[in-house]
Amino acid sequence: MPIDFNPHTMFYYSPNVSQRMVQSQIQMPQQLAQDTFTKSVQVENKNIDTNFDGMKITQKSFGTIEKTKEEAILYTITNKNGASVDLSTFGATITSIKVPDKNGNLVDVTQGYDNVTPYEKSPVGHAGGTIGPCANKISGGKFTIGETTYDLEKNKDNGQTHSHGGTQGFDVRNWKATVLKDGIKFTYIKPDMEIGYPGNVEASVTYKFDNDNKLHIEYSAKSDKDTLINMTNHTYFNLDGVENTQENSVYDHIVKLPNSSSITENNSIAIPTGKIRLVKGTPFDFSEEHKIGDVINSDDDQMKIGSGFDQNYCVDGYDGKKLIEVAEVKSTKTGIELEVYTDLPGFQFYTANHLGKATQPNGKHGSKYEKRSSFCVEPQFFPNAINTENFKDKGILKAGEEYNRRIIYAFSTED
Repeated sequence: MPIDFNPHTMFYYSPNVSQRMVQSQIQMPQQLAQDTFTKSVQVENKNIDTNFDGMKITQKSFGTIEKTKEEAILYTITNKNGASVDLSTFGATITSIKVPDKNGNLVDVTQGYDNVTPYEKSPVGHAGGTIGPCANKISGGKFTIGETTYDLEKNKDNGQTHSHGGTQGFDVRNWKATVLKDGIKFTYIKPDMEIGYPGNVEASVTYKFDNDNKLHIEYSAKSDKDTLINMTNHTYFNLDGVENTQENSVYDHIVKLPNSSSITENNSIAIPTGKIRLVKGTPFDFSEEHKIGDVINSDDDQMKIGSGFDQNYCVDGYDGKKLIEVAEVKSTKTGIELEVYTDLPGFQFYTANHLGKATQPNGKHGSKYEKRSSFCVEPQFFPNAINTENFKDKGILKAGEEYNRRIIYAFSTED
C-alpha cells in the first residue's frame, strides 16, 4: 500500500558554507556530533583518502511500524557528484545505493523496498539490514560464556539453529538516528536477555558516504555483561541494476576474492565442522577473476549444501586491526565495480539462493526478487565460532570493553 511521505528535511554541509535547515521537523542537537571532512583510512598496502566536503543529507518518513506505531525515518546521504545512499532507522538498513555507471547514469545497485512495511511484515533475507547481535548461525541455538549457557530462539533449519539474531534481531528494531557532519549514526539499546543474549548492550552503526563513492560502515558496541557480538550488513547487490530481478541475473557478474585462500567447511545444515578447506582447484577459488555462472552449478558437496554460493571465506592476513580488501565484483553491462574492505576475519559470499519464495513481496520496481538475482558480501566472525574450538575469534565482548569493526563498500566504474 502506498504511503504518503512527509516533506523533506535537508541539511547541507561544507566547511566553507554555513549550515542551514529547510522545513525542519528534526529535533537537532545544539551542536552536531563532531567528525571530520577529510580522512586517510589505512588499508593493507595502501591508503584510502576520503573526502566528505559538500555532502547533503535529507530525511523523510518511511512509514509507520505497525507493531510499535513508531515512525520509520529514511535518510539520504548525497555526495557532491549526485551519488547517494538511503538508510532507514528500521533495522539501520541500507535501502538503496545509487552510483554512476560507465556512461555517467545513476544506477541503483541494491535490492529493497519502497517503505517500511515489507521490512517489518514480510522480512526477506534481512535485506540491507544491520545483523545482530550475532550474524550467521549458532548450532543448537546455544552458547556458553563463563559458567552460563544461554538458550536462543531456533529460527533456522527446522529448529536446529539460531541465525542472524533470530526473528527479533537488530534488523527489525527501530534505531535512534543522529546526524553527523559526514553521515548518520544509528544507535540501539538492547536490554539484558532480550532475544536470549546477555547484557544491556549499546550498539551503534555509523554510515558515511564520501565523494569517491565509498560507503564506510563502522560498528561499535558496549555491554555491562560478557556477551556475544558479531554485527554485519546484509545488502543484496546487483551491479547491473536493481531492476534486474529475474532468476540467475548475477551469473555474468565477474568476481575476484583476492585475499581468501580457504573457506570453513560446512556440515549438511551449513554449520562449520571446524575444518578449514583450501579453495585452490575448487569452484570456490576466486584468486583470479571469473563469472559466478561459470562455477555455481558445480558438483562440489559444499556448493550443494548451500544451494549455490553461501560460504564463509577466511581472510588471509587478518589481524583484527588493518582493513583488508576481500572482494572485487564487477558488471560488464554497467561497468560498475564493487570493492569490499574489512577488519573482520571472514565474510559470507552468498548468491541469494533462497529468494523467490511465494510469500515474498514485490520489490522497488514492482517485481519479485528471484533466486540468484543478487549477491551479498557479509564480513563477520566465523559462523558458530563461539561453539567451535578451532576458531580463535569467538565474538565475545567483555563487560566494559568496546567492540569496533569496519566495512567499506567502494564503488567505481570501468569503461
